[in-house]
Amino acid sequence: MVQPTGTAPGTARDTVPGTQRPGAGPRTLVLSGARSRAERELVRRWTASTYGDDTARRVQVVRDDTRELAGALDGAGPDTTVVPVRVVWPPAERGSSDRPAAADLLSLSARRRGLRHVHARLRGWSADKGRVVAGEAATLDELRREGDRELGSPAGAGFVAFVRRRATVACDRAERRLTGDRYKVPRLMAEQITASAAVARRAERLAGDLGLSTDEVLARTASCLEEMAAVQSPPAIEAFRTVMSPLHRRAWDVDVDTAGLEALRDQGRHRPLVFLPSHRSYADPLVLAEVLHAHDFPRNHVLGGNNLAFWPLGALGRRAGIVFIRRSFGDDAIYKFAVREYFSHLLDKRFNLEWYIEGGRTRTGKLRPPKYGLLRYLVDAAEQLADDSPGRDPLLVPVSLHYDQLHEVGALAAEQGGAGKRAEGLAWLAGYMRDQQRRIGSARVRFGEPIGLRDAMAQAGEGRSQLEKVAFRVAVGINRATPATPTSVVTFALLGAEGRALTLDQVRAVVAPLRRLLGDEPTIADLDTDQGLTETLGRLVSVGVVECYEGGPRPVWSIGPDRHHVAAFYRNGLLHHLLTRAVLEMSLFAVVDDDRELAPDQVLEACWEEALALRDLLKYEFFFPRKRDFRDELLAELERLAPGWRAAPASRQGAAEPLSRAEMLVAPGTMLPFVESQWVVATVLADHEGALDDRDAFLDACTGLGQQWWRQRLLHGADVVSRELFSSALRAADNRGLLGGDAGTESDGRAPLSACSPERSVSQARAAWRDEVAAVRDRLRRAADQEHALRAEVFDDDGHH
Repeated sequence: MVQPTGTAPGTARDTVPGTQRPGAGPRTLVLSGARSRAERELVRRWTASTYGDDTARRVQVVRDDTRELAGALDGAGPDTTVVPVRVVWPPAERGSSDRPAAADLLSLSARRRGLRHVHARLRGWSADKGRVVAGEAATLDELRREGDRELGSPAGAGFVAFVRRRATVACDRAERRLTGDRYKVPRLMAEQITASAAVARRAERLAGDLGLSTDEVLARTASCLEEMAAVQSPPAIEAFRTVMSPLHRRAWDVDVDTAGLEALRDQGRHRPLVFLPSHRSYADPLVLAEVLHAHDFPRNHVLGGNNLAFWPLGALGRRAGIVFIRRSFGDDAIYKFAVREYFSHLLDKRFNLEWYIEGGRTRTGKLRPPKYGLLRYLVDAAEQLADDSPGRDPLLVPVSLHYDQLHEVGALAAEQGGAGKRAEGLAWLAGYMRDQQRRIGSARVRFGEPIGLRDAMAQAGEGRSQLEKVAFRVAVGINRATPATPTSVVTFALLGAEGRALTLDQVRAVVAPLRRLLGDEPTIADLDTDQGLTETLGRLVSVGVVECYEGGPRPVWSIGPDRHHVAAFYRNGLLHHLLTRAVLEMSLFAVVDDDRELAPDQVLEACWEEALALRDLLKYEFFFPRKRDFRDELLAELERLAPGWRAAPASRQGAAEPLSRAEMLVAPGTMLPFVESQWVVATVLADHEGALDDRDAFLDACTGLGQQWWRQRLLHGADVVSRELFSSALRAADNRGLLGGDAGTESDGRAPLSACSPERSVSQARAAWRDEVAAVRDRLRRAADQEHALRAEVFDDDGHH
């Protein structure tokens, strides 16, 4: 790579590898992309400054006319050194997180053909504006050998196009030395991919499978790439930032944990990064992009659904790094081939990727089950590069995006009750932008421990669940990085009051033990003061989640009418912090119910058996760590709950004694809504005859029963009635082989993990699952009663004194 040294105004003197002073070595060919008189003058001055006199022949590289370049290459010898140069018009120095100014956009746009007149104006503003940078030089012989490897004996126009692409990429790299890594952008993407000899070989195999010619497959692949590929440009990136900033900049203060970001950026210089964030808001990619931009990361290629490709978002977004992918590929083999080759090319060139592994925004506030499709394409692309480019192993980066509050939560919660999703379009965009003008707290961005893809695949082992294990490992990483927030803690406390309105003293009394259980979480330190607690309640009141009644002697707060789903959304963002403790509590309850005399080590083993059963029951609701890690976490939690428990003598109360030390029980608030959703589904399924063919009708029946039971006060809360939760429960039933009409097979024909035996019919297995879930639900209900007994003194205070 050329290293710019000291410069005179309007020039950037470069030490060009393989060149010497006049008369001392081979002839040099300078490839210039100058597009105006001002740029050509700057290149002339740079050439004279670098080489002393006119020994270099300047060739203007124009995308739609390569005849001049072709003639120059034909007349050059194999020892000729080819040096690509470009004139760069960098914007003024400013803070990396500042909003772009109009002058910055104009400066970044200066190379665009339609703005040639700007070059001279910019040059007039400052003699230092225009900078000539030189890309990595190579001899013509080296270029031909490299072209042979990539294209397979290129000649004529094929070699000229190769040299042009290489010059463009080399100048891009040199330009980033001035503008920073945040402007690393891909160029000539479809052309580079389809010109590759390796891609042509794979296209030939696909053509044979489809009964098409190789040329037809490549042509259709190029068309697919033109449809999806992001054609980034610095002006578009800055324009996109400016246009999209009203969607997020005023709504939140952004809190970033920068620990590890420097190391992550260094790793990104040697291997591609794949950012896999949680998805809670439409603004997620905008917030993350600003964070990475501020820390000088190159722009990610963000994979999004083509439902958002409407004007102007689609036209501008595609030029700012958004890759609009069809939401369904169907049986389009060529489109799948194009996606795989696109991924492979991006990884090979070390461009970073970003997509939302949940496949859509969470409707419940906790992580959704991951989608594996794009991850499968990533694995296939990485395998294609494994032999030729071992250093291109992608690094998966779990990212947590968590917000104190979201304007869009109300619409998300309404969908859980069966409301339709509003279609995106200009009217939707205008409404969303209007909502986002009001400040509603903080957005917290955290980066989890990076995961090497190849190592993760190897550790997951061979088999059909390999990809699932990798995806779950990413989800666990996101959860571990996700901080507790004041709104999640307060909504957990208020929902646990089951409809009671609480005074500030009561809220504080309920929050305090939960705050202690969560330990030293700096993000919730404000809850230790009355002012912080009051401010959190005030924010929840301002968005209608909580209502405050002030007509009595003291104000009281409660969850607002019909706002339980919204409150649950915020509460659910906390649950992964409490999951291990909740499983431990319910395991101890189960052992107590067994009423056996057990030594401490026997208590531990009995708890472990119960914990594994709960883990299996709720594996589609929560992301559990690997079993060995899960056991270690349970053991640590038991030691935290009851220090010295191993020294206790054997007794029938061996499991009850640790429970008696609990300051609060979190299992009901953490697990009961999800277990009761399963109970609804299991009950409807047990009454269903034959195979389940119409899932929508089945979910409607579950919603009907859930609404009835909620009105009968048989359910913990209104948030239990949720199509998202019912769908997760249905997946659990499918996993047990309970949806088909025949015993022992799942609905997709695979052998279930918990198959119905020949001696037990599907209807009997469904009834057994319903009874299993009901037993866990009853245990949780008793735990809830015990928790209310612990809080009785708090709740019995009428707040009058």
